[in-house]
Amino acid sequence: MKNHKPRTYVIAEAGVNHNGSADIAYKLIDAAVNAGADAVKFQTFKTDKLLTKDAKKANYQIQSTGEIESAYQMLKKLELKQSTFVSLAKYAKKLKIDFLSTAFDEESLSFLVNTLKLKVLKIPSGELTNAPLVLAHARTKLPIILSTGMATLDEIRSALEVIAYGYIEKSADIDPSNENFTSAFQSKKAMSLLCKKVTILHCTTEYPAPVEEINLSAIKTIEEAFGLSIGYSDHTKGMQAPIIAVALGAKIIEKHFTLDVNMKGPDHKASLEPKELKKMIELVRNTEKSMGNGIKKPTVSEIKNRDIARKSICAEIDIKKGEIFTKENISIKRPGSGLEPRLYWDYIGKRSSRNYKKDDLIKYEK
Repeated sequence: MKNHKPRTYVIAEAGVNHNGSADIAYKLIDAAVNAGADAVKFQTFKTDKLLTKDAKKANYQIQSTGEIESAYQMLKKLELKQSTFVSLAKYAKKLKIDFLSTAFDEESLSFLVNTLKLKVLKIPSGELTNAPLVLAHARTKLPIILSTGMATLDEIRSALEVIAYGYIEKSADIDPSNENFTSAFQSKKAMSLLCKKVTILHCTTEYPAPVEEINLSAIKTIEEAFGLSIGYSDHTKGMQAPIIAVALGAKIIEKHFTLDVNMKGPDHKASLEPKELKKMIELVRNTEKSMGNGIKKPTVSEIKNRDIARKSICAEIDIKKGEIFTKENISIKRPGSGLEPRLYWDYIGKRSSRNYKKDDLIKYEK
């Protein structure tokens, strides 16, 4: 992840929208590159380690893939070989886009770290309460993106405690425990590491997520609660929510995309198509520019318009030297290159030291 860049880091979330096809996966990388994304992200898992054969589908998965096929069967078809991921990562590197993937089990995590040599890890919302897997991520000492769909602040804190322990633990430490997790989280060393390495993503885990449930104000709530870098993983239709999130301070935007929303599969309906992804990223970049630095002062383009748009004190009628300025003989008009209107009352009652024609700007008078 290019943390040195001041701009928002945009992750094009391919997820499992490759439908188990390596060819589609390559095309998704192409689309992410063409859209201008900073990273393309997939999902790496072993179905047998991810869920039981009796696990049920979510309603959105049933709507997308039907009820006949089980959740296990659905995900088994979406599982890519490790050799495929190796090729995809090399292809992404060739195209100069960061390659990321989410691990849903420790074997997959080991593969991402030791074989693919990923430099940043993503913990998905569903694994936030999976303390052993969260700890395994933290023990790599790598930067972590933590997604928080379905979570409370207390659950986020619990995950951060585990990460804190994993970041600072040494081989001589005693076994992990809730007490040690909490103690680690309270240490200055761990907090310093969390601030440097962890970004928390606000998220609503529904596909697509209803606009009335995405609660974008929680971005600030999470940021204020933990003092860490904040981002947003979006599952809504369209691109409005990510733009608002950037305006709220999101440093990472993650958005699902697909080659075709009409393809069969669990996540296509909550995804953008390539042209939409490109447009979203353009809007993100424009939003960044529009946020500026927060310092209220005239911009370069405003300065050249200032005298044109503002007003000055001027002669309403001809005024002779020695006459007294009154409300009847001076007024306020454009341009703004003369005396500020704030001085208007100071000049009422003063005596003119020169002649003025109608509309002449009043000069400084002692």
